[in-house]
Amino acid sequence: MNLENLLRETLTDMADEERPPAPDRFLRVRERRSRGRGLALVAASAVAAIAIGAAVVVHGPSSRAPGDVAGPPTALSRPDVRVTVAAGTRLSRLFAELSSRTGRPVAEFERAAADGAALGLPSYAGGKLEGFAFPGVYEFSPTAGPDEILRTMLTRFAAAAEDTGLVAGARRAGRTPLEVLTIASIVQAEAGRAEDMPKIARVIHNRLNRKMRLQIDSTVRYGLGEQATGTLRARDLKSPSPYNTYQRVGLPPGPIGNPGEDAIRAALRPAAGPWLYYVTTDPANGITKFAATEAEFAELVDEQRGE
Repeated sequence: MNLENLLRETLTDMADEERPPAPDRFLRVRERRSRGRGLALVAASAVAAIAIGAAVVVHGPSSRAPGDVAGPPTALSRPDVRVTVAAGTRLSRLFAELSSRTGRPVAEFERAAADGAALGLPSYAGGKLEGFAFPGVYEFSPTAGPDEILRTMLTRFAAAAEDTGLVAGARRAGRTPLEVLTIASIVQAEAGRAEDMPKIARVIHNRLNRKMRLQIDSTVRYGLGEQATGTLRARDLKSPSPYNTYQRVGLPPGPIGNPGEDAIRAALRPAAGPWLYYVTTDPANGITKFAATEAEFAELVDEQRGE
């Protein structure tokens, strides 16, 4: 008997019954056509699942007996890829880490990042991902592609932008969301402690409002690339990079890393104060002090040097 006839016969039998079947009907052993009836019911279930749609997943019967323990994972059940993105991480370092974790070439992540529209970057991003790959702990399927991974980070950024009121807050401050995010990325790079972030943001805002050069080392390092480590040299401070805030007035053209929510909030709501300078007087403990005048700034520099 073929499956179609078997299914038709089973449905006819069920229609001829005078009373509704007992709840345990399909669990009891029947002598008449027990094997055929069971096959037909499986087929009927499959048809029902197809009719309902993709939201229904039909699991086949287990091949393990009750009490059996699942064996070790096979090559087909690889564990998820877990990636921790620290606040302030640059895209170049993020791509290197993602490549290491997933085994995919860095170039694949760079190509995915180049298509900002496909990733869902906000219009004010200018098509560039730097600043929008939100920090956090992520877990991905081993088969996830670079575009899927980066879109997940952008989804978290969108939630953080909503939570902090980035767009509306930037409008109230008379700046674009990208400018606020750029300030946040500098704050993230410069702050040794979260409690100092609002004060560092105030220094940046004060200097921008006075048309003063920011003169911030972290922006210069970003412009010079990964090779810029340690103390900057005199020639570094004269580089033609658009990120050289010793030479150029105003903000660099975009974020210098991917800031966290604390830095974004600080950029939107800086502390009140007259400060124009800050010096990390105790780098080992991340202690930063602030000054409103050049004389106060000179004193902090002497303190940093141990004089």
